[in-house]
Amino acid sequence: MSAVPSPDVHAGDDGGRLLHDTWVIARRGLKHMQRQPEVLTDATIQPIMFVLLFAYVFGGAINPPGGVSYHEFLMGGIFAQTMAFGIFGVAMSLAADRANGAMDRFRSLPIAKGSVLAGHAVANLLKGLLPIILMSIAGLIVGWRTHNDLPHVLAAYGLMILFTFAMIWVGILLGSVLGTPEAVQGVAFIAIFPLTFVASTFVPTSTLPGVLRTIAEWNPISALSNGLRELFGNLGANPPHETVWSLQHPVLYTLIWIAAITVICAPLAVRAYQKSISD
Repeated sequence: MSAVPSPDVHAGDDGGRLLHDTWVIARRGLKHMQRQPEVLTDATIQPIMFVLLFAYVFGGAINPPGGVSYHEFLMGGIFAQTMAFGIFGVAMSLAADRANGAMDRFRSLPIAKGSVLAGHAVANLLKGLLPIILMSIAGLIVGWRTHNDLPHVLAAYGLMILFTFAMIWVGILLGSVLGTPEAVQGVAFIAIFPLTFVASTFVPTSTLPGVLRTIAEWNPISALSNGLRELFGNLGANPPHETVWSLQHPVLYTLIWIAAITVICAPLAVRAYQKSISD
């Protein structure tokens, strides 16, 4: 498959060429996922496995506040954890392109500036929709239900997509700084895995001791988890009274984190990527 348009495509139209080339790169990434389904395990098998394991292993042992069932409490956390793990896909695909010489090939072709990064971002944003759909189905199977109106439910899914977009920039930064997919996997796992567990993903923050509780209360993963529970209506009949601002306004706090991550990481990622291909 050609990686770029023919020279006469979108002649004189830089915007049109950028969009065209971005989609070509994105389609290339989607084709790779189709031909190598094992790379989709983090977006398919892993989220479903977490839903089933935590729902049935811990479902009878944890009683969330507000009288909500653990299955409904769990889903907001599982969604949040999976969105955070979204950095793996884009970081590893970008690092793989650097390691196998694909980036050198792109540089030798008349491809629109910025289309490689944009293409990777689009492909992984579309990939991020897959676990959202699969987890929603798995959640319904184990007993999860939404109790808010359609606009609130759609806002919850929109919040997940926005958070995925922000995390993609973190992934691009990692993929540009680290030289191999193996290095990306090791560093990302060490950074993201504790972040998703020292949070209200699987247990209420009130159950955590001392410093861990403070970290969890201001953790963006906790904010996203609680924001989704709020929008889905999964806080129970008597929601707990939170004393920390971040948990009193989880949706707003999540949006602040999304904006901060994007504003900080996007330019750093672009700069790191340009440096990596010029070395």
